[in-house]
Amino acid sequence: MTVTPSLWERLRIVLEMIKFEHTLFALPFAATGMLLAADGLPSVRVCIGVLVAMVGARSAAMAFNRLVDREVDARNPRTSTRALPAGLLDIGFVRLFVVASSVLFVGAAAFLNTTALLLSPIALLVIFGYSYAKRFTAWCHAWLGVALSIAPMGAWVAVRGRLDWEPVWLCVAVLVWLIGFDIIYALQDEEFDRSQGLHSLPARYGAQGALWISRLSHAVMVLALFGLGWVAGLGKAYGVGLGFVALLLCWEHLQVRHNDLRRINLAFFHANVLVSTVLMIAVGADIAFSRGVWP
Repeated sequence: MTVTPSLWERLRIVLEMIKFEHTLFALPFAATGMLLAADGLPSVRVCIGVLVAMVGARSAAMAFNRLVDREVDARNPRTSTRALPAGLLDIGFVRLFVVASSVLFVGAAAFLNTTALLLSPIALLVIFGYSYAKRFTAWCHAWLGVALSIAPMGAWVAVRGRLDWEPVWLCVAVLVWLIGFDIIYALQDEEFDRSQGLHSLPARYGAQGALWISRLSHAVMVLALFGLGWVAGLGKAYGVGLGFVALLLCWEHLQVRHNDLRRINLAFFHANVLVSTVLMIAVGADIAFSRGVWP
């Protein structure tokens, strides 16, 4: 007799399936956007709204991705044990989770301001669209980068209620940062993607060529962050933080070779959480001390 898992057990499996802890990648960038937009600490109300929106958007996007990719995941030895191909969850429950997470995101946007609410359906279309990108373009990594770059711009809109040019530098930095580290992650599926007719930069150019694109992307990230500091008038504290970010990116690339992928998870998770966190701290410290905004 088959025992149906309880609601809490299914929720636990879903959160594990979507790697809920990886929300840490984008959350510091959203916080950085808030700090810059507020020129200091944003209100508690805005912080709560942005946090809920981030959780809702990412949860909806990842669960939708698992739904779309469930048959591909079942054929891939690396992903065949995920919850849907392994039969640990039913499709209906995951669909309901996507809808609930999307409603949470739109509700948080409405809670923040009218502009955020009006832009929320566009944000959902972008993040859902990524799940199909691998079917037709090797630059699917860039689509994911655009999806993640919504976080700092959305945080800016949450504070100011409008779109501006200043956070574009941060959005570009997030875009190329994501391209760089997603290429590294995609190295694991190079041969599988090629055999299945799926598209990625490793599948098109091979591991060595893709890694050069990854390095170039992260070099552009550093340049974009330099531009952000110039446009936003950030000072020495930010400069020190930017130096640490550059060192972390160099360390990340030293962990991975085209013929040695053993340290991919180390490079993928630990380095990138530190990159976004260091940047957030650097911006906060610069505003706090260099400008004297906070007491």
